[in-house]
Amino acid sequence: MAAMRAVGLMSGTSLDGVDAALIETDGETISVFGPTAYRPYTDAERALLTQALVDGAGLSRREDRPGVLAEAEEVVARAHAEAVEALIAENGLDRAGLDVVGFHGQTVLHRPAHGLTVQIGDGPGLARRLGLPVVYDFRAADVAAGGQGAPLVPVFHRALARSSGMALPLAILNIGGVANVTFIFSNGEMLAFDTGPGNALIDDLMRERLGAEFDDDGRVAASGAPEEPLLDWLMAHPYFASKPPKSLDRNWFSHRIAGHLATPDAAATLMAFSARAIAASLDHASEKPARWIVAGGGARNGALLETLRRHLQTHLTDAEAVGWSSGYLEAQAFAFLAVRSLRGLPLTFPGTTGAPAPLTGGLLATPE
Repeated sequence: MAAMRAVGLMSGTSLDGVDAALIETDGETISVFGPTAYRPYTDAERALLTQALVDGAGLSRREDRPGVLAEAEEVVARAHAEAVEALIAENGLDRAGLDVVGFHGQTVLHRPAHGLTVQIGDGPGLARRLGLPVVYDFRAADVAAGGQGAPLVPVFHRALARSSGMALPLAILNIGGVANVTFIFSNGEMLAFDTGPGNALIDDLMRERLGAEFDDDGRVAASGAPEEPLLDWLMAHPYFASKPPKSLDRNWFSHRIAGHLATPDAAATLMAFSARAIAASLDHASEKPARWIVAGGGARNGALLETLRRHLQTHLTDAEAVGWSSGYLEAQAFAFLAVRSLRGLPLTFPGTTGAPAPLTGGLLATPE
C-alpha cells in the first residue's frame, strides 16, 4: 500500500499543550518522520481544562457536557486546529498534500469498567476548519467491546521497534501524566498497560507549592528524601497487583497524599512512587526486557531516569538516543493510528487492552 501523509495530534494528561507531528506511513511501517509543532495552553486554558477534569468525573453518558465541558471542548478543538495550522505554516507544507489528521482529543474521564471513556474535542468541526479528513474518538470501539480502551500506542511502538531492527524482548515506556509500558516479547507478541502515575502528581505538586509547571530535571525531588512508609502504603493499592489488561484514570491518585511533607520530600516521594510503579510492571512480563526505551515528558527528568535505572537494573535509553522523538512520539502514534483506522487495520489487541480480538477503531469526519 502507498504511504499516506498523516498529521497526529496529542494533548495528554499533563495539560501542557498540543503536540503535532507529520509522518508518512502505510499503517504498517513508517517511511518518513516529518516536522513537528507545539501549541502550548495558556494559563487560562489550562485552568479551564483542569476544571473540565473535575466536571468530567461525574459523567454517566459520553455525550453530556455539564459544567465547563462545552466551553473546554471548544478550546480543545481550537488549540488543536492552531497546532496543525502552525505545523503547516512553519514548515511550508502544502495542505492539499496532507491525507488525514489523527485527533485524540482531551481525556476528561476514563472508566472502562463502567463502559465509559470521554475525550472532548469536536472532530467534525476540526475537519471543517482544516479542510482535511480527521479520524477521532479512537478509544470508544474498544471500550464498547469490553476492552480497556488504553493504551493505544503499542502497535506504533512495535512498528518503531521493527523499523529500527531492535533486538527483542524490549520495553518501551512512555512517561506522560500517566505512565504506560509496552513489552514486545521475542515472538513479537505485545503486552501493554498503564503502570501508574507518571508526571501528573509531581506536576500538580509543583504548580500548587511553587507555581512551576514541572520539576525541572527532577531537581526539587533530588533534594528531598522519599517517605518509605507512605510509599509502601501506596504500592499496596490493588491496581498494581491486578493483572493486565488495565488502565488508569488520571484522578485515581492525588499529589495531596504527600501533603504533610515538605516540598522536596513530597516531590521525592511522588517521583519514587512513579518509579516503583513502573518497576512493578515487570511482575506481569513473561520475559525480562534486555532494554528499556523511555519517551514522554518524564524522559527529560534526569532524577527520575536515575531512580528508574536503580529499580530496573538494566539498560535504559532515552528515545532520542535511538533516533526517535521523545516529546512527539504520541502525536506520531496518532498519525499512524489514523492511517490504520482508514485502512481498517486493528488498533487494539487482547494483549494491549484486553479486547476480545484485534479491533480497529476511530470515527472519520470529512470536511464537507
